[in-house]
Amino acid sequence: MAHYTTADQIALAAVADRYGLTGPSLTPLSGGAANSSFRLACGEGEYVLTSLDNHDEVTATTLARHTRALHRLGLPTSEVVPATDGSLVVPLCDRLLVLKKWIAGAVEQPLPLALLPEAGSLLARLHALAPDAEDLDDVPVAARRLPPEHLAAISGFADQKFAQWLTSRLDRVRSAEADSHRVPCLIHGDLFDDNVIVREDGGLSVLDWETISLDDPLLDLGMAAVGLAQDEAGLLETERLHALLDGYEKTRPLTTVDRAILPLEIEHAALIIAFHRYYRHNVRFPNPERATYHRAMVRFTESIRVRV
Repeated sequence: MAHYTTADQIALAAVADRYGLTGPSLTPLSGGAANSSFRLACGEGEYVLTSLDNHDEVTATTLARHTRALHRLGLPTSEVVPATDGSLVVPLCDRLLVLKKWIAGAVEQPLPLALLPEAGSLLARLHALAPDAEDLDDVPVAARRLPPEHLAAISGFADQKFAQWLTSRLDRVRSAEADSHRVPCLIHGDLFDDNVIVREDGGLSVLDWETISLDDPLLDLGMAAVGLAQDEAGLLETERLHALLDGYEKTRPLTTVDRAILPLEIEHAALIIAFHRYYRHNVRFPNPERATYHRAMVRFTESIRVRV
C-alpha cells in the first residue's frame, strides 16, 4: 500500500522555527494521490503545508522551483513560501515539506460548465509561456506519455482482455502521431477538476505541477478533456468540450488540422489514465476496492469518436 503522512507525524514546532511562524495548527486536506497536504493556520496567515511523500530531495526541489517560476510568470497558481534560510523544500524527520500560500476558494467537482472557458484560457496561457524561462529550462520532455518500461509491463497484466485492448489502441494512436510536427510547449499534463481551485473572487487557480513537461499542446488539451469534459455517466460531453475549447481558442486558435487530430489526442490521454489506474491499483498497490477503476476510461474512450 502507498504510505502517506498524517498530522501527528509533522514536527510542527520545527516547521514553525524553519519558516518563522507563530502558533501554527494543522488540518488535513482531502485529495492528493501522491502527497499529503494540510491547511496550516498561524499568526502570519493561512498556508498549505505539503509533505512530498513520493519525492526525493532533488525532485521535490525541482517541483517547488517549477511552481515558483509559473507563479512569477503570472499564472494563477500556488505561491511557494521559502523557509527563513531561502530553501524551497525543508527536510524534517525523513519528510520533505513545502509551504505555499493558501488560496481562498474550493474544488468543485465537476467544474461548472460556465467556468470551462476560463479553464481553457488558462491552459492556453500556459502553452504560450516561454519554455526556457528561468527555473523552467529543465522541464522534462514528453514525461506524461507512457515510457518504454510501462509499455512493456502491459503484456503482463492479469486482465489480458484489458491489456490487449490497451495495446492495440496505443499502437494505433502512436502510429498516427508519428507524422505530427507540432511545436512542443509547456503542458500541465493533469488538468482535472481536483487540480483547479474556484477562488472566492470567481476566478480559477491551477494546482499540482508534478506532470509538467514539454510536449504537444493537443495532448494537454486531450488530457483536459478527459479531466473536465465528462458527463454524469463518465462519457465525453460535447457541450463541455466545446466550452473548454472556446476559452482556449481565444488565446490560441486551433487549425483545421488540429481539430481533426484532437479526438486522437483525447483518446491518447484517456489511454494514459487507463494504464495508470490499472497499474497503480492492480500492480503497485493492489486495492480490491479500486481494481476495476480503469474500466471507466475504457467506457470514456469508446465514447470519443461518436461525440467529437
